[in-house]
Amino acid sequence: MHKKLFLLLIFFVLPAAAQTIAIRAGNLLDPAKGTVSKDQIILVENGKITAVGSGLAIPKDAQVVDLSKEWVMPGLIDAHTHLTLTEIPGKAPFEASYIKEGSPFRALRGLHNGQIILQAGFTTVREVGNEANYACTDLKAALKEGWFDGPTMQCAGKIIGPFGGQSGHIPPEQGEFWKFEYLDADSPDAIRRAIHEDIYYGADVIKLVADNSAFHYSENDIRVAVEESHNAGRPVAVHVYGGPAADNVIRGGADSIEHGFELSDDQLRLMKEKGTFLVGTDFPTAHLAGLSPSNDTLANADILGKKIIDRLGRAHRIGVKMAFGSDTVTEMPGRTRADMMLDYLAVWRAAGVPPADILKAMTSNGAELLRITKERGAISTGLFADIIAMPADPLQDVESLSKVNFVMKNGKIVRNPPQNCHPEAIR
Repeated sequence: MHKKLFLLLIFFVLPAAAQTIAIRAGNLLDPAKGTVSKDQIILVENGKITAVGSGLAIPKDAQVVDLSKEWVMPGLIDAHTHLTLTEIPGKAPFEASYIKEGSPFRALRGLHNGQIILQAGFTTVREVGNEANYACTDLKAALKEGWFDGPTMQCAGKIIGPFGGQSGHIPPEQGEFWKFEYLDADSPDAIRRAIHEDIYYGADVIKLVADNSAFHYSENDIRVAVEESHNAGRPVAVHVYGGPAADNVIRGGADSIEHGFELSDDQLRLMKEKGTFLVGTDFPTAHLAGLSPSNDTLANADILGKKIIDRLGRAHRIGVKMAFGSDTVTEMPGRTRADMMLDYLAVWRAAGVPPADILKAMTSNGAELLRITKERGAISTGLFADIIAMPADPLQDVESLSKVNFVMKNGKIVRNPPQNCHPEAIR
């Protein structure tokens, strides 16, 4: 009797042994080195990569995925997203969203967009604010629980800036409605308090806006934000276009400049010297034309589009560290959020950036900026199995990334060509 009870307890209580997944990778890309290894085996168990190499023995009970005719690489990383936001057309797109959309709705939009971009190969994103009242934090928690498939998410919480957030010329009778997505901080102590508040509500990265108005943060303000954030293990991303505000951001030690459309060569050289990342959000001209007309800098799409290509090319030639960031917040007929994010590849090509460097910006560089190199950004033993594949070589034509047909997230296959998967065990 006791023996039967013991066996029943083992059967019902102990978890089943995790099945190994063996991927036959015909062409395995290492974006950090720009190299391809032929005929590799990738073994995955419990969500992580346990071995990579040629001629590895495949366990007899493994599930085999045949990608022998594919190009296999780490999942893509976008360091500047707003998955929970879609601009409402008109002269006040942000203000309209505060009235029309609550945080639960915004979180659900983030889930919707997150599932779409995961299918396209984006396995990790950094949501840099404009997420309503900390909607990203709850979405991130739901994805971590495994309730839904979606990318790994880092959240910035509310954007910290001088009085008024990124709004302007609002009648005082309307009140400080921007605090739905922003924290006002006009002194070093206020900056510290805002950082503490964001971290309390789940921020993984601290986002500041430095030059959205006539007043902008000083070098000391930025330095205070960096010191406070780094003490808590968080990097600092700063929205800034150029000019004196950008000087302060770079010299103050920010980890990344977001946008930087107006950066000079001297500023780019200083960024290289200090190791400051550029997350350029290099909009295609067609996307710029759909953005809010209330922003004077974005008013002339053709001029800014050319300026972005020029700045991107100069940053690459100077050797600035760059991580891919899209900043897509609009909609285009017949195109998904993922389609629009991949449109940015054409801008990088127009700027003369080689495919190898684009792939690096979308994988290992992004992982370095997000401080997750020990977890993601490469196909290496001990890292989470975030793996994508496509039928053509992106080192030859980076637009091949738009044809991703296999996606594994944390060791789970979420997209797979039916003919390439052999769930039967190898005998």
